[in-house]
Amino acid sequence: MRSYTFTVQLMKQIVTSLISAVLFAGCATTTTAPMKEQKGSPISYTVPPLPYEYSALEPVIDTETMKLHHDKHHQAYVDNVNKALAATELASIPLEQLFKTASMLPPAVRNNGGGHYNHSLFWQVMSSPKKVTTPSPELLLAINSAFGSLDLLKEKMSAAGTTRFGSGWAWLVKTDGGLAVTSTPNQDNPLMDVADVKGTPILALDVWEHAYYLKYKNKRADYVKAWWSVVNWDEVSRRYSKK
Repeated sequence: MRSYTFTVQLMKQIVTSLISAVLFAGCATTTTAPMKEQKGSPISYTVPPLPYEYSALEPVIDTETMKLHHDKHHQAYVDNVNKALAATELASIPLEQLFKTASMLPPAVRNNGGGHYNHSLFWQVMSSPKKVTTPSPELLLAINSAFGSLDLLKEKMSAAGTTRFGSGWAWLVKTDGGLAVTSTPNQDNPLMDVADVKGTPILALDVWEHAYYLKYKNKRADYVKAWWSVVNWDEVSRRYSKK
């Protein structure tokens, strides 16, 4: 038993060191700073405050769901990723960098780190349904080029969300070839090396049951249809134009 435990611990150390080596090797191509300086200080993640009141998305997303989703579910992801990263060589590496080797990460880091990143984006790309927003001319041009129209984008992304088996996300991502719609299971996202379609997420749709079940019960399609009225296109446009 002691030999088995030692072997498991050794394998964990080897995997962690390998991930760090891959990530730091990528950094070394753009800097000549000593390795210790590249690592920096350990990162402690926190749940960002909502950019609006809990009730701001009513009647599309109810106040109780927002409180539970933000204060409980998101907080749990943050607590767990901080715990999983504590005292490891990965603790000083930003999540966006870690996602590049998600397939090699410990499950607790991949799942909870993804949960923190995904929700942090989700809160930002929504706003009150009373606040009418539209895609910027630049973003609308890209949408029309990739999908034919804004309505067709909504159709495609809605289908990605409603047909995602189990829990997961639907995404609008910016890729080298333009815009694309995709979906990921659990708390994966398009920044991860395991994603079918890789790119920079600019719009996120959470289709985990905890995002809608109190109001919509098992009617995910109704939630997805209503969700479009709280999309903050100003923020999506800003993320699209960001270099």
